[in-house]
Amino acid sequence: MIELFTANTPNGKKVSITLEELGLDYTIRRIDLAAREQKQVGYLKLNPNGRIPVIIDRDNADFVVFESGAILLYLAEKTGRLIPAEANGRSTVIQWLMFQMAGIGPMQGQASVFYRYAPEKIAYAIQRYQRETRRLYEVLENRLKGREYLAGEYSIADIATWPWIQIHEWSGISMEGLPHLQRWLTVIAERPAVKRGQCVPGPADYQERRDEMINDVRRFLA
Repeated sequence: MIELFTANTPNGKKVSITLEELGLDYTIRRIDLAAREQKQVGYLKLNPNGRIPVIIDRDNADFVVFESGAILLYLAEKTGRLIPAEANGRSTVIQWLMFQMAGIGPMQGQASVFYRYAPEKIAYAIQRYQRETRRLYEVLENRLKGREYLAGEYSIADIATWPWIQIHEWSGISMEGLPHLQRWLTVIAERPAVKRGQCVPGPADYQERRDEMINDVRRFLA
């Protein structure tokens, strides 16, 4: 049994989607980010960085894994699925997983902060991060020309990247002129496991909860 500590963020969705794709039994511990539960002493013992998600593998001596990319690798290796066993294929998946972790996540995250949450609208910062995120989207677009998925077969690289791309409007990023990326986004959204994992720990309708989410993040930033 996997115990998942998570919240309604793209990084949290990565893990719930992976768990659903793998068909693993798991329980959910919802972390209230606005209430700073992730900064409490008990939680910091699981993740010293005070972020979500975290898993505890109850079937493996209560082994704890934090950092979403590390969790996806752990689960893929635990089951032998969503990552090739062959060295080159495995490396390709990890490369695109790291591309998301080092590029898409940080840049789009900052784009969202300055575009949606910052009390002062700083045009330079908004444009800086939106431009860089769009550039990274174009890298994905070129990669997906002639490929259904980022690393050949559907893998944790796709799962890591999809939750970020699917909230592109929330970050103010245009998908215009990216037909291959749009096709990839739609294909993955139609997977039953993705639909289930996207609803963990609860519905995350960014537009309907716009004001509530913005106020929560502004309180956290303050």
